[in-house]
Amino acid sequence: MPDRQDPTHVQLVLELLLESGADYTSGEALSGKLRVPDRLSTLELLPLLETHDLGRTLHAFDSLGSTSEYAFRLATEGAEHGELVVAEQQTAGRGRRGRSWSSPAGKNLYASLVLRPELPPQRAPELTLLGAVAVAETLGVEGVEARIKWPNDLQVQGRKIAGILTELSAEADRVHFVVLGIGVNLNAEASDFPPELREDATSVLRLRGTPVDRPAFTARLLRTLEEWLDRHAEEGFAPIRQRWRALSATLGQEILVKSEHRELRGVAEDIDTDGALILRTEQGKERILAGDVEQVRSRLRPT
Repeated sequence: MPDRQDPTHVQLVLELLLESGADYTSGEALSGKLRVPDRLSTLELLPLLETHDLGRTLHAFDSLGSTSEYAFRLATEGAEHGELVVAEQQTAGRGRRGRSWSSPAGKNLYASLVLRPELPPQRAPELTLLGAVAVAETLGVEGVEARIKWPNDLQVQGRKIAGILTELSAEADRVHFVVLGIGVNLNAEASDFPPELREDATSVLRLRGTPVDRPAFTARLLRTLEEWLDRHAEEGFAPIRQRWRALSATLGQEILVKSEHRELRGVAEDIDTDGALILRTEQGKERILAGDVEQVRSRLRPT
């Protein structure tokens, strides 16, 4: 069952806000005063939010098969823009192309948002890149310099630290809803990953040696996401594209792109105005809409 809000905790928050001479207008100030436990529940997360829509309706679980699967079902039943599903553990976490996502209990962030953007379906992939930018910037606040591997992975020193999974329901000319799934390795230790992933995955804890305040991280991520979503609605994809390019681990690299039907090798030159990867091969330029990317060797980043 999802968590429910505790009236005693709500009263405490109200008392803190009214406390004479104290300024607890920020989520992080409240977090410090309340000594918030490291759990992603309504009790801990809602008082920290600084958003107008994202996360204001929260579905929090101790264990769930997949946050994205649950959020997709909520969306088909009419969930509103910004509804958030989080879980302490996933028993069937999913990545791209049906891959599993390692989801140890009480360690990381497993979250999925219901979004209802006014976009045609062909522009929905822009939200994957937007989500990656927001995660990279939030990790940066934690002192972790993550880079984005096209289209949806975030890496530190070549090891995966986060991933984005975007699923949608749409008609030919409009999007009904998008589910933006986000997994971030925050406090996982090496032993929390399956043996086959320990060399390829990392976490904030492994990188800096100190744990992350998961509720504060989640609230900061939601605020950053919402700022980018608002800007996307007002200005389009151009500012996201510019920021993504600055954070990219792919551009300027010689890569191998594998899809279901073919493999292409070349230099990743850019992303175009709708987020597709531009690959320069020996035969000419290719526009890549989907595929798995492997780096072949380093090249200078484009200026």
